[in-house]
Amino acid sequence: MTTLPIIDVSPLYTADKAAHFEVARQIDRACREWGFFYIEGHPIGARRITELSEHARRFFALPAEQKLEIDITRSRHHRGYGAIATEQLDPGQPCDLKETFDMGFHMSAEHPEVLAGKPLRGPNRHPVQIAGWVDLMESHYCDMHDLASTLLRAIALALGTERNFFDRYFTEPISVFRMIHYPPRLSATRPDQQGAGAHTDYGCITLLHQDQAGGLQVQNLRGEWIDAPPIAGTFVVNIGDMMARWSNDRYRSTPHRVISPLGMDRYSMPFFAEPHPDTRISCLPGCHDAANPPKYPATTCEAYMLSRFADTYAYRRKADAQAT
Repeated sequence: MTTLPIIDVSPLYTADKAAHFEVARQIDRACREWGFFYIEGHPIGARRITELSEHARRFFALPAEQKLEIDITRSRHHRGYGAIATEQLDPGQPCDLKETFDMGFHMSAEHPEVLAGKPLRGPNRHPVQIAGWVDLMESHYCDMHDLASTLLRAIALALGTERNFFDRYFTEPISVFRMIHYPPRLSATRPDQQGAGAHTDYGCITLLHQDQAGGLQVQNLRGEWIDAPPIAGTFVVNIGDMMARWSNDRYRSTPHRVISPLGMDRYSMPFFAEPHPDTRISCLPGCHDAANPPKYPATTCEAYMLSRFADTYAYRRKADAQAT
């Protein structure tokens, strides 16, 4: 229990159904024991990662006033730039030592759900200073959605439900692609300020690219913090709270954190796969019985996400208070 498993997902892109089930078996074991694993053999190439990394460095190097032109705290649908200390993932610790860019499924201002004022729905807010930014980001969002959908089909097989179970819920999802810059730990305002405080993710699965700086740590079943170092050509995948609820904790939503490196910057790019906001999240039929009843009440994706955002972002709590 000191090394996360590495799973080759390339068989999922073949017609060999037996190979699909073998990958699902490996994912099932990793999710039961860890809630975390690496994947290799995916279709996101090194050139794409290099382009994204270069764009991230250009964006976070912009003057603060230019980044704040798309300030996330001035967004009704949680898109744009989050300055350092905007987010507090561990309520018992100082605000996180990181800055972020968030985008999601793009909806025009004329879309019926946007006109209706539905939470977390609206157009993306991209920086205008970097050439080629919009095309690259929107293309990558679609490609990460496809990769997440492929993994979710394998997870459906692992949970004993129909292969396409999750597909129906990921039309116009609220999935988020995020870029994160962690400045060196030496820039912290307090000795106990971490890059990202200990937390679990909110959605179904997260797919993370991390650079070579390191710093990601995962909590194992014994409560020990284990390093999850960068491995070239892989994504780190972890289970989020919604999947834990769907699976009745058969799959763990595992606490993790980021310890910022002392003298260097760290960049990471997670994709949070989250379904349509109206999706009902309740225990799957094969994940409970008389001896193991459902542990969580049914909820919706929207209700759960908004509750977690209120816990994490002070600006969201203020907005919710003003709305009521």
